[in-house]
This record gives sequence, C-alpha cells and structure tokens, in this order.
Amino acid sequence: MEEEANPPHGHITSLAVRREYRKCGIATKLMKAAHARMQECFSAAYCSLHVRYTNRAALHLYKETLGYKVDDIEKGYYADGEDAYAMKCEFEKPKNKKKKHAAAINAA
Repeated sequence: MEEEANPPHGHITSLAVRREYRKCGIATKLMKAAHARMQECFSAAYCSLHVRYTNRAALHLYKETLGYKVDDIEKGYYADGEDAYAMKCEFEKPKNKKKKHAAAINAA
C-alpha cells in the first residue's frame, strides 16, 4: 500500500500460481480479495502493477478479467531489458453506508 500517497493506492509486486493450478480462477480470486482489502482497510482509490508486455496470460487476466488499463510503457523495466506495461485498475467510489441506511429506514 502507498498509504501516504494522495490518493492512497495499492501496488501488486508479484503474483504467481503454480503451473498445475492455473486456469482454476485462483489468480482472479486472489486479486479480487486484494482489491477488496485495499479498499476496505485503506480506502485505496486504485491498484497498480507492472507486467511484461509479452506475458499474454497475465495481460488477459488484468485487462479482460479485472479491468486494468495500460497507464504507461516502461522501457527496459526488467533486468533482462524487456519492457513493461504499467497498468492501473481504478476502484469504484464506495457507497455511502449512512445514506443507504437512512434510505432503508425512510422506506420502512
């Protein structure tokens, strides 16, 4: 977490699933749980990460499944000189629980 940043946000440094357990939804569940905790515990506005531009499986997970967007391309980001996509997933603004509670009381 980048708690001191404005706005506060999370950053995923590494995510891995053993080859024999891939395609079971584990990475998706881990990422969604991480997103939820970032929002609940730290009021994070978004999550960022870097991914190799050649990592098609990870790009599919982040872009298609989780809604990340490419924010920038970082040339030579990895030690072997490969470029990285800097990606970001903006979180929805949390619903105001007090307003929701008041509406429920007024409807009753």
